Amino acid sequence: MGGDAPSLPENLLDSYSQAVIRVVEKVSPSVVTIRVQRQVPVPAPGWGSSPDIEGAGSGVVIDSDGYILTNSHLVLGASSLQVSFRNGTSLMAHSVGADPDTDLAVIRVQEKVLQAAELGDSDQLQVGQLVIAIGSPLGLHAIVTAGVISALGRSLRSLTGRLIENVVQTDAALDPGSSGGPLVDSHGRVVGINTAIAAGAQGICFAIPVNTARWVASHLIRDGRVACGYIGIAGHTVPLEPRLVQALGLPANTGIMVAGVATDSPASRAGLQRGDILIALNDTPVPTVDHIHRLLALESVGRRIAVAFLRQGELFRGYVVPVDTPPVVPW
Repeated sequence: MGGDAPSLPENLLDSYSQAVIRVVEKVSPSVVTIRVQRQVPVPAPGWGSSPDIEGAGSGVVIDSDGYILTNSHLVLGASSLQVSFRNGTSLMAHSVGADPDTDLAVIRVQEKVLQAAELGDSDQLQVGQLVIAIGSPLGLHAIVTAGVISALGRSLRSLTGRLIENVVQTDAALDPGSSGGPLVDSHGRVVGINTAIAAGAQGICFAIPVNTARWVASHLIRDGRVACGYIGIAGHTVPLEPRLVQALGLPANTGIMVAGVATDSPASRAGLQRGDILIALNDTPVPTVDHIHRLLALESVGRRIAVAFLRQGELFRGYVVPVDTPPVVPW
């Protein structure tokens, strides 16, 4: 056996190269390097002034009025934000709003001649599809890597503990500083915002889908934050007795043990007590705390939600009306 490996047509590699080159030429003017300064708190009075620490990341212009989409973990707590463009322009920016639950943020520069990137539709992505990541690792502007969509529908835990749904997994290489940059398709449309690298693994990187980013950005630009439904309980997942599940026809074999109820909260007004076990909201099972987070989206605020819970082995039903609470208040 042996012999030479079959050669690929020259125009095949050329087509791939040309696709990437076209994307880079189209999108790079919209990709920015973000330099961040944060003050380090002093241990005690009299220790002198707070020193600054510096960091860098990436972002993408989404509106010609100067709005830039990036990661919340990059800009939260920043005392200073400086944005640099491919053409060498450097401008100061300010934070418009951040949503740690999705690790997304919007910042703005006072410049109205920016080239905004085209946003795509992440619901149309397919596994195996070519994607290109553009970012600024180590402060180097518009570094390009290419790969494919490795998986869709992943879940990623945010720094607040909530799950980010429908995360895009890609093998397009990301490095520190690439966070906040765009993941784009072969037409140069942004399909995700790069956000994380799997520690201890190679070729496993994640991006927030652009459909999520578009929705979050619209709320941040309009309101400065993303609201979510708040009912005022603390809880954790617990197993349910199999005999109880069978006897009551419960929808799942786990529920949420209520460990605490905030005073004058929607949950307290609905009659929920410490020790109750939530099993469903609006007839949808809630076997984990994450399921409650999903159901308490912005659309739940002000709407009456049916709640089913167990108390001392008996099934009770009632209603709770979530309220809009700032994200600094714990769920």
